[in-house]
Amino acid sequence: MCGIVAAIAERPVQSILLEGLKRLEYRGYDSAGIATLVNGQIERTRAQGKVAELEALLSDSRASQGIAHTRWATHGVPSVRNAHPHQSGRFAVVHNGIIENYELIKSELSGSGYIFESDTDTETVAHLLHYLSQTHQGFDAIVAATIQRLEGAFALAILDAETPGVLWVARQGSPLVIGVGHGEYFAGSDQLALLHVTDRFIFLDEGDSAKLTSDALEIFDDHNELVSRPIAEATTSSEQSAKGEYRHFMAKEIHEQPHSVSTTLQGRLGKGQILTGILGPDGDQLLRDAGAVQIVACGTSYHAGLVAKYWIEGLVGIPCQVEIASEYRYRKVVTLPNTLWIAISQSGETADVLSALRHIDRTNVLATLAICNVATSSLIRETDLTLLTEAGPEIGVASTKAFTTQLTVLLLLSGLMAKNQSVQGFAEATFVKTLQQLPSLLEEVLLLEPQIKNISEQFIDKQHTLFLGRATMNPIAMEGALKLKELSYIHAEAYPAGELKHGPLALVDDTMPVVAVAPNDELVEKLRSNLSEVKARGGQMIVFTDFAIAGEISEEVTQCAIPVTDPLIAPIVFTIPLQLLSYHVAVLRGTDIDQPRNLAKSVTVE
Repeated sequence: MCGIVAAIAERPVQSILLEGLKRLEYRGYDSAGIATLVNGQIERTRAQGKVAELEALLSDSRASQGIAHTRWATHGVPSVRNAHPHQSGRFAVVHNGIIENYELIKSELSGSGYIFESDTDTETVAHLLHYLSQTHQGFDAIVAATIQRLEGAFALAILDAETPGVLWVARQGSPLVIGVGHGEYFAGSDQLALLHVTDRFIFLDEGDSAKLTSDALEIFDDHNELVSRPIAEATTSSEQSAKGEYRHFMAKEIHEQPHSVSTTLQGRLGKGQILTGILGPDGDQLLRDAGAVQIVACGTSYHAGLVAKYWIEGLVGIPCQVEIASEYRYRKVVTLPNTLWIAISQSGETADVLSALRHIDRTNVLATLAICNVATSSLIRETDLTLLTEAGPEIGVASTKAFTTQLTVLLLLSGLMAKNQSVQGFAEATFVKTLQQLPSLLEEVLLLEPQIKNISEQFIDKQHTLFLGRATMNPIAMEGALKLKELSYIHAEAYPAGELKHGPLALVDDTMPVVAVAPNDELVEKLRSNLSEVKARGGQMIVFTDFAIAGEISEEVTQCAIPVTDPLIAPIVFTIPLQLLSYHVAVLRGTDIDQPRNLAKSVTVE
């Protein structure tokens, strides 16, 4: 999950590298470091903590080539000695990923006299480069031999003090993009890191390596054959990745959701109909033939999949399995005939999701479909079909607009499947009208922020919270609990409200807030009963609802009135207040909202 950036130019690159690290800090912020080549000597500076700690240690540099890294710790605790770049003699290297055979290589190198100063797998790469330099001539050959020895996932950038004017980069299982300038080249974990210096990018394929000089670029495939990769224009802008008037990226991204959802629907809905062909020329036929759906995802995206299960089974009438990606390849999953296999990932680089995709048994799989926010991602390139969300850049580690646009796309897909399978009773025009209401409803919900901010004060000194929901609201309750955990470090759990009496009720007392998401649907009366159970035990109840809570419990409930919402789109609408609640609780508790402790945005390791 680390972020790497590299640059070679005919101008000083230190400031370019630092700005790239700042833009990549959402990928990890346990430590940071930079290495530049000056007069044939590698100058290396590292710091524990965020990029600002590194920046404070640096003086002006005229170096025209360098590599840099911001770390999310896997092997070894956050510390200076475990910070990248790692160096061995003439070589310095930065790395994102996990070298799976590092212990074997480390043992071999230790036997040859190499002393390891860190606990990281990456130091193994640095020493291996040096070790192989004794038997291989030239930077190119040394890099090629090193890559051949490595197993696992990696994106690498390498400096050689004896080969000035050259950088090598490589990717296998971890993303890496080349930025194309005028008389200069850059590399980074994603294009966001380089938007301040270029808007032209080359996305390396799996197994690619590249030799960069200030005026030339050579790319080699996994067979070490020279290849050409297309140059693409940037899919986002530097302005989109700025906070603007907002205090935090998360606040900005919460408020961008009406626009993001609107953009996601644009070009996919017509007058009273869902447009055909949005999955490509064969997409509609594949949806027509689908007899089952299997969804694979992690974290917030997994919650989106759980909501989709209700939509697909309710609207289409075919079975839908939802699987946690990190567990998928480690059990024998039964896949039904003619299954549409769906992978959901904001970045499209989530290692567990990609691993699941690469290990599926295709026997009963009709087609694979990616639901993703990044058009250039590995996931998009490796699946048969694509449904892009149009969330725009999401910098805050806790996902907000990526989640609501995933839900929007999944609901759209469910409707399109019902249409293509000619499901009896599916009212396409009504479905489309309901979807078209979403952006304005989300705008209305955002107006509730002052009220939700007041409610958040009830959580300042709490240690535990229980979230309740029924049917499609249960995954939304799970997402609300996840957001509160991520941002405020309050322990929070979510349960189907009907399960309250089967154990969780034992936790309820007058010190525990109980948050319920309660649209006015067919389960409303049962939910009232669940709230009464909480009240009888003295629980502190907060209810987000679009109906009036009547009866004897009404005076005991903190109620936030949501605009009246069609149950079909309620999961999307009711997500916003839970995001706002978690955000404001975190503000009051003084946590690092955009960069919560121990977390990173793009999980590129298994």
